[in-house]
Amino acid sequence: MKSTAPQLAVQPVRAGFGWIDALVMMSLFALLWSTLHFGRGMVVAFDPQTMPEIDASAWMIPYYAGRTLLRMWIAFAFSLFFAILTAYIAAKSLRARAFILPALDVLQSVPVLGFLSATVTGFMALFPGSLMGVECAAIFAIFTGQVWNMAFGFYHSMVTIPSDMQEAAATYGLSRWQRFRTLELPASTHSLIWNSMMSFGGGWFFVTQSEAISVMNQNIQLPGLGSYMAGAIGRGDNAAAGWAVLAMITLILVSDQLVWRPLLAWADKFKIELTESASAPKSWVYDLLRGAYVFTWLDEKIAQPLLNRLQRFEGKRGQSSRPVRNTQREWLWNALVALLCLWIGYEVLVGVIAAVEVLHGVLSWELVGHVLWLGLLTMLRVLAMTVVATLIWVPIGVWIGFQPNIARYLQPLAQIGASFPVNMTFPVMVGFFVAAHITLNWGSILLIAMGTQWYILFNVIAGAMAVPNDLKEAATVYGLRRWDLWRTLILPAIFPFWVTGACTAAGGAWNASIVAELATWGDTTLQADGLGAYIANVTQTGNTPLIIVSIGVMSLFVVLMNKFVWRRLYAFAENRFRLD
Repeated sequence: MKSTAPQLAVQPVRAGFGWIDALVMMSLFALLWSTLHFGRGMVVAFDPQTMPEIDASAWMIPYYAGRTLLRMWIAFAFSLFFAILTAYIAAKSLRARAFILPALDVLQSVPVLGFLSATVTGFMALFPGSLMGVECAAIFAIFTGQVWNMAFGFYHSMVTIPSDMQEAAATYGLSRWQRFRTLELPASTHSLIWNSMMSFGGGWFFVTQSEAISVMNQNIQLPGLGSYMAGAIGRGDNAAAGWAVLAMITLILVSDQLVWRPLLAWADKFKIELTESASAPKSWVYDLLRGAYVFTWLDEKIAQPLLNRLQRFEGKRGQSSRPVRNTQREWLWNALVALLCLWIGYEVLVGVIAAVEVLHGVLSWELVGHVLWLGLLTMLRVLAMTVVATLIWVPIGVWIGFQPNIARYLQPLAQIGASFPVNMTFPVMVGFFVAAHITLNWGSILLIAMGTQWYILFNVIAGAMAVPNDLKEAATVYGLRRWDLWRTLILPAIFPFWVTGACTAAGGAWNASIVAELATWGDTTLQADGLGAYIANVTQTGNTPLIIVSIGVMSLFVVLMNKFVWRRLYAFAENRFRLD
C-alpha cells in the first residue's frame, strides 16, 4: 500500500468541533429522519384486492423516489455483506470453493422474475396482512440484481493478492481478522467499490420488475419510482416517463457526489504501488469530511479503546496453547462451512424434489426441445453482446482509467448509462424498430447491451486505475508504445478484471433478455424468439411447470458456459497475471 515516510509526514494541527462537524451531524440526523419517514410506509396494512393505484401526478415522484432509494440501499447492504462473506469463504477454503462458485453460477443465471415467482408468496405468508412481505420480496429481487457481480469481483481480488504480501502477513503472525482488516480488505477495496457502483446500477436496471410485480396472475405495485415507470409505460405517457427518468438521473448524480466519488478518493491510498500518481481522484465531499473533528473524536474515544482492549485480550491468551487453539479454530471453521454446505444442499434437494413433483406428467421431449432451442437463440445474442461490448469498451475503459481527470467527468455518465432501465428506452427504440422494419430478434441484442455492457466497462476502468504508477513509469522509461504497451502492461493488468466483467455481463445479459426480448410501449408490443420472452410470458400467466423448465434451461446454459469458459479464464488469470 502507499505510505509516506514518517520523517517526512506533516503532523496535523489538533482541531476542535466546528461548523463542519455541525453540518455532518445535521446531515446524519436528516438521513435518519428520511429513513424513518420513508420506512414507515413499509409496515402499513396490505390487501392485494384493495391496494391503491400508483398516483400519476408528478408531485408524488420525490416520495416514490425516496421509497425506491431506501429499498436500493437496504438491498445493497445485504449484498455487500453476502458478497464479502461468500467470497472470503470461497477464497480461503478449497472445499467450500468447489461448492460456492458453481452455486453462484446457478444463482446468477436465475432471472429476477424467477426469484419473484418463488419468493413473493413466501414473504407475504411471513408477514400476513402487512406490506412488509411484498417489500421484502422487492428488496430480495433487487438484491439478486446486485450481489453476484460484487461476489465475483471480491473473490477475484482475494485470490490475486501478491504472494509477498501474503507471506509478510504470515511472517508477522497475523490472525484471520488482522489479515483481513490490514491486507485483504484494503487490497480489494478499489475493485469492490467499482463493482459496487456497477451493482448498484444493476439494481436500478431491474427496479421496474422489482416494484411492479406481475407473477402468478397477481399484479402488485409498490409505491416507488419503478412502479411509476411501469405505469407510464403501460399508458404510453411520455411526460410521466420523462419526469421519472429525470428523477432517476438526479438520484444517480447525487449518489455519485455524496457516496461513490468520496469512496474512490478514499480508496486511492490502498493502491499497491511504490510511487504515487500525479493526478489522484478527488472529491469535495471527501475533503470536507476529512476536516470534520467528530470522526477523529469517535476514533479516539470509542473505536481505538475497543480495538486496544481486544488486542490486549488476545495478547493475554497463553502462547503455549496457541497451536491447540489454532487447530480448534480450523476444526470449528471447517465444521461451520460443512454445516452451511449441508444446509444449502438440503434446501436444493427439497427444491428439486418439489420441482419434479410439479413437472411429473407435464414434460414432453417436444417441449424440452423447444425451450432448448429458445435458449440457444438467446445464448447467441448474449455472446454477440459480450464480443461487441469488449471490442468497444476495453479501449475506452483503459483510456478513462489512465486519465483520472477525465474519469472524474465521465464516471457519472457511465453510471447513468449503467443504471438506465432498458424499458425506459422503449418509446424511442420500439418506434425506431417499427419504422426501420427491424425485428426484435436483432434489435434485442442492442437492448441487452444497453443494460449489461457496463459490467465490462466498469471492471476495465477499475483494472486500469489499479495499475501501479511505478509500472507505468517503467513502461515510459523503456519507451513502450501502442501494441508493445498493450501487450506488455495493459492487457496483462486488466485481463483479470475483464474476466470478472465479461462473466457478470454475460450472466446479467441472460437476465436482461427477459426485458429486452419482449418490448411493450402503449398498445405496441414486439417479441423476439428467445428464452427471455418465453420466461416473461409464462411468469406473467403463472404457469409453474413452464417457469421451472425455462429457468432450469437458462441455468443449464449459464452453468455450462461458466464451467467451460469463464472458470478456465479465471484460473488462467489467477495463475498468470498477478502482481508478484
